[in-house]
Amino acid sequence: MMISSEPVWIAQDAELAELCARLRQQAAIAVDTEFMRTDTFYPIAGLIQLGDGKTSFLIDPLAIQDFSPLRELMLDEQVVKVLHSCSEDIEVFERLLGIVPSPIFDTQIAAAFAGFGFSLGYAGLIKAALGVEIPKDETRSDWLQRPLSTSQLKYAALDVAHMLIVYGKLLQLLKASERLQWVKSDCVDLVTNARKPDDFSDAYHKVGFAWKLRPQELAILRDLCIWRETEARARDIPRNRLIKEPSLFEIARKQPQDLTHLQRIEDIPSRTLRTDTETLLGIVKTSAATDSSTWPARLDAPLALSEAPLMKLLKKYVREVAESSNLPPEVLIRKKEYEALVRSGMKGGTYTLPERLLGWRYDLIGKGLLELVQQGAKSGLQSEPVSTSISD
Repeated sequence: MMISSEPVWIAQDAELAELCARLRQQAAIAVDTEFMRTDTFYPIAGLIQLGDGKTSFLIDPLAIQDFSPLRELMLDEQVVKVLHSCSEDIEVFERLLGIVPSPIFDTQIAAAFAGFGFSLGYAGLIKAALGVEIPKDETRSDWLQRPLSTSQLKYAALDVAHMLIVYGKLLQLLKASERLQWVKSDCVDLVTNARKPDDFSDAYHKVGFAWKLRPQELAILRDLCIWRETEARARDIPRNRLIKEPSLFEIARKQPQDLTHLQRIEDIPSRTLRTDTETLLGIVKTSAATDSSTWPARLDAPLALSEAPLMKLLKKYVREVAESSNLPPEVLIRKKEYEALVRSGMKGGTYTLPERLLGWRYDLIGKGLLELVQQGAKSGLQSEPVSTSISD
């Protein structure tokens, strides 16, 4: 297939409407974005790239006023949106259009299932699948400058120029190996998770060493994290520019009562101290005084060394399945899912699989993992005997 080397620049509403109407007649389109995110929480769209397999179209989001045709195209269930490593692109569309594109086909996910390796970059995939070299010298360009340089335009156009060709090759390989539905399922999960409403109530779980805190301290940390998540978005600034997680941990642990004590906590930005001292001290005071019935339970400590043999057994099993299936182990199970499975059976409980292992992964590894943890318990790899279950 011939691919035009000259991208088409789209900077007027009428041009965008005409293009989107034409692309909605296709079964699939290539999609990419360029954005800036240096000093902001949200990505600022600098360019939207679309491809039909023959031509690359570069949409200028700084010039377009009416994005409704693009929004409708991104939501058209009859048109597959083909992207590579799409999580950040999804964020761009959420911010710019207020939607999550669907359906999507992530070529990075597909490449892993098709035998090209885990977490392969786009340029690496194009080279491996098509033998074509794509320059990556504009990765850190300023995409908000105008006019864009010739080099930037070429770089942006190439990011979608070959995508539909690779998409077609991946489809062939996945159909032949009967893994296409696996990829589609994982891509649906990406959309579903992206469309979930914001919920910051568990943000404190991600703070390092939070498991060391007592319930009252966790209540403070929970509310501090909710404040940080909310305020970072409201002010459109990076989380760490507002305050870093280690500082939140120390505030929750030391419970400062005044500015002097708050200033003794390391690494709180001076701007945050100037503007948010009263708020931070208020959260500490209010959260500490809440009824103990509202405090979170203590978080699980890191798995004990006594669990290492069982973890080793589970990982060995997954590696063997992955090798025999010509799949990277990372696409089958995540580290936190190993831990969740092992924890579910501790203290005489019932082993349960994480939700992601209850779909197509159940027949491939889920059932075997459940059998192994049961056998491990019986053989003494786990101190407490447990039963097995796949229910939530």
